[in-house]
Amino acid sequence: MEHVFVYTRKRREFGRPCHFSDRPAELIVDILPDAGLRAEFVERNPLPAQVQCGPEWSEHEVNTERLESEARGMNHVEGGWPKDINPLDMEQTMRYRKKVEKDEHYRSAIVRLGSIMEHYIKQNNAVDIYQEYFTEGQEEDDEEEEQEQPVARTISVFRDPGAVKRWVTALSWSPAGGCKLAAAYSCLDFQRAPPNMSYDSYIWDLENHSRPEMSLKPASPLVCLEYNPKDSHILLGGGYNGQIAYWDTRKGSHPVETSPIEVSHREPVYKVIWLQSKTGTEAFSGSTDGQVLWWDIRKLSEPTEKLVLDLSRKGDLGHALGCLSLEFETTMPTKFMVGTKQGLVVSCNRKAKTPAEKIVCTYSGHNGSIYALQRNPFFPKYFLTVAGWTARIWSEDVKESSIMSTRVHLLDGCWSPVRPSVFFTVKMDGTLDVWDFLFNQKDPTLSLKVCDEALWSLRVQDNGHFLACGSQQGTTTLLEISSGLCTLQRNEKALASEMFERETKGAKILEEQQREIRLKERSRSEQSKEEERKESEKVERAKELLERAERHFFHMVEGGRMLLNKNGSDHLGVQVL
Repeated sequence: MEHVFVYTRKRREFGRPCHFSDRPAELIVDILPDAGLRAEFVERNPLPAQVQCGPEWSEHEVNTERLESEARGMNHVEGGWPKDINPLDMEQTMRYRKKVEKDEHYRSAIVRLGSIMEHYIKQNNAVDIYQEYFTEGQEEDDEEEEQEQPVARTISVFRDPGAVKRWVTALSWSPAGGCKLAAAYSCLDFQRAPPNMSYDSYIWDLENHSRPEMSLKPASPLVCLEYNPKDSHILLGGGYNGQIAYWDTRKGSHPVETSPIEVSHREPVYKVIWLQSKTGTEAFSGSTDGQVLWWDIRKLSEPTEKLVLDLSRKGDLGHALGCLSLEFETTMPTKFMVGTKQGLVVSCNRKAKTPAEKIVCTYSGHNGSIYALQRNPFFPKYFLTVAGWTARIWSEDVKESSIMSTRVHLLDGCWSPVRPSVFFTVKMDGTLDVWDFLFNQKDPTLSLKVCDEALWSLRVQDNGHFLACGSQQGTTTLLEISSGLCTLQRNEKALASEMFERETKGAKILEEQQREIRLKERSRSEQSKEEERKESEKVERAKELLERAERHFFHMVEGGRMLLNKNGSDHLGVQVL
């Protein structure tokens, strides 16, 4: 049985009926081209075109030969004057200029060149008539940008030009707009460096990845390298042999001055940091020999100050902790932190009165060497450490444990300079991880396979938009980060501060509980020791009573023998008489 329902509607509700007919085309309006309007437009050549549909193509890959390009510049000064005219003499130049202006060829040349110059000026100032200045749904687009997936893409790759590939041990961005990148190259395998290994480190221009812009030629391979934040021409480096050297790129590839070997570090210098000073010439360095040395590049003949990382405060280099990383915050000019090879973070105060007071406290929690140490740029009270298997976030108020941690095999890490909740880490398998602890604390927000070898160094540009990774095979990869990862989100500072405080509070509670447990165990151990002492006293007292009874017994026995011998001798004398 079928169920049928009939919809009914009146004819007048359908509207006016359509009567179609077949008729030839009709010209409604005819707009003829106006040649006069063409002069108001500038031809764009080349013109980028976009199509929605296109033919299908097959994808093929070919490994072409590497093209090396070289950028050359020309310093143009005022010229065109005859040999007998001095350009610096105002009277001669004015006289010659008046003479030339009267020439008829000069006027025709100016008219001809003026029209060409006017064309190019109009082309530079042309307005794209197809550009959309106002888009609909601007708020919706903003929401889509906030919700976009985090991505990173490779911009360029800088390869070690040497025949023997070395580790990229340090990277430093130029303070002049971040258009240059300095990379230190070295081999950290002890006594395994090839005999023909180059000692050079390089400065790369981001626009030319085929050839370094400049070579730095140290006496020993550089393990660390830093740009001067006040002068983009000055660089400071620490060598594998412990020496400190600085370069001025305006004076060539060789160092301007190098510290003497007898006053330098005894082992490789793993970190150098510029200090905030009026002259901009002060810095300090750390090495695995257990020393932190302060320098002034105007006089590298000897360090201005020295600190031995001996926790016993005796200044003994034999018991000093090896330094692998340093941290200095400009807002805290007297404080600095040291990450050691033994897994401890040492907090120090440079302005302490005595060397023993310079070591303030330590933070323990890592089982391996601390490769990276950096304070949060928005909340300096909290700092990041990267050791063999973990990356940890610490609070200065909690010294026995970290407030956050990850579980991956890491070699370097750093905070994002534009977002307080984002930090970056690199791993042994060549993977770059981007962490956002507001989004997820257990897993990275983005994992990108950069290369097949281990990534040894990492540095983010000041604007947070570009990131450079250095590998164990001498390859430096430049990555561009998506806008979502390098743009401060709404209320991010407040949320990050709240999370830091909450995690710190939880860590303090756990620390108090651990302290109470240790106090209880200590009191129990003291009670057990007291009971053992009392029991031992009882045993000792019993032994003493037993010894006293034995002595008394043997004394009585000895006295009885002597009396017996005396009575026997008296009886014998009587019989003789």
